[in-house]
Amino acid sequence: MGFYTREELNKIGFKSIGENVLISDKCSIYSPQKISIGNNVRIDDFCILSGDIKIGNYIHIATYSALFGGAGIEMEDFSGISSRVTIYSVSDDYSGEFLTNPTVPSKFKKVEEGKVILKKHSLVGASTVVLPGVILGEGTSIGANSLVTKSTEEWSIYFGNPVKRLKARKKDLLELEKQLLEEDKNV
Repeated sequence: MGFYTREELNKIGFKSIGENVLISDKCSIYSPQKISIGNNVRIDDFCILSGDIKIGNYIHIATYSALFGGAGIEMEDFSGISSRVTIYSVSDDYSGEFLTNPTVPSKFKKVEEGKVILKKHSLVGASTVVLPGVILGEGTSIGANSLVTKSTEEWSIYFGNPVKRLKARKKDLLELEKQLLEEDKNV
């Protein structure tokens, strides 16, 4: 896996980009002027970043994931997505009442759009799809192969198609976050 150099990252033209950022040179980036990236971020091979995207600090986006941010996607600190996750903030209506796809004029389509937010410490498992307007509550964990159509409760574990809440998620990691951030101050 090869990563862009800092010089190459600066030339891409991101809205903003932090320190200690690793982005695969096999990542596809569209409208970089709309993409903000924080500190300590890694984005792996074959990912797609498109549209209005805000990525916080300490975030990993695993291989083959796609973020389609037409209406905005925000990943808060310590959130992450596993491989083959797709997040849509805009989607056509597939009911059959309207035409679909970007080649069709707007008057013949119905588009659902809504900003997607992954709150702090939320995680999305492999091969999951997140639809427009969803807010993953702080500490939410989504199991692999899930379909997320609605917002979630904080500190909960979800799984399924569509997702259902399974149980509460532990908050032990909050103490580890404090330790990490304290160590960062001392470096």
